[in-house]
Amino acid sequence: MSKKGFLGLILAVGIPVLSYYIVKWSSEGSVEMPRRYFFDTVTEKTVKGKLVKDTVWHKVANFTFTNQLGKTVSVDSLKGKILVVDYFFTRCPNPCPTLTRNMKKMQDAFLKTDSLVHFISLTVDPPRDSVEALKRYADKYKVRHNNWWFLTGDKKAIYDLAYNEFKAATIDGGEVDTAFLHTNKFYLLDKDRVIRGWYDGTDTVAMAKLAKDIGLLFLEKDKKKKRNLFRK
Repeated sequence: MSKKGFLGLILAVGIPVLSYYIVKWSSEGSVEMPRRYFFDTVTEKTVKGKLVKDTVWHKVANFTFTNQLGKTVSVDSLKGKILVVDYFFTRCPNPCPTLTRNMKKMQDAFLKTDSLVHFISLTVDPPRDSVEALKRYADKYKVRHNNWWFLTGDKKAIYDLAYNEFKAATIDGGEVDTAFLHTNKFYLLDKDRVIRGWYDGTDTVAMAKLAKDIGLLFLEKDKKKKRNLFRK
């Protein structure tokens, strides 16, 4: 599908849905949001004679790597932002080019809210993907560097992050090569870095759902503080 067609699909599917939920949110004060999937602990306590469960949802830990501009960056600096994350490598013939093109289209679709959402692509081949290689790759796809990091660093740290924090093996059904990670998933994290969904980054319908879910998380983010999401 062309870029125009892709963005048209997002606008056709996403904006009406967002408009509907904005009205629903205002009138009812609640909306069904993207679910949370992984928890770290569940505790139980009795409140007024009833057993109540308190779930501590899994939060992706902070990570620090080097981006395509040669800067050491930490995800902690993105506090309060919605994150979309994928894994790739610059020499990948397939599906990485498709993943990057679709991520770029997603970045373009949320241009007016780029201060609220941040994109991250982690290389699975850091020995070959130097800062210079990442910069060339990013420039090839004409990405905007302000809210999209291409990250490189210690390979073990990157892979540990994938398996232990992003639950890559679980999400991909356990069929993951621990020696070389190759997944087509986009991971959606809310402002607290809790995983709220994963999506096939090569599939247009999945990308439309991701766009919708990002919009819904905007509403969740703004529950206590109103923002004009469609400001010019």
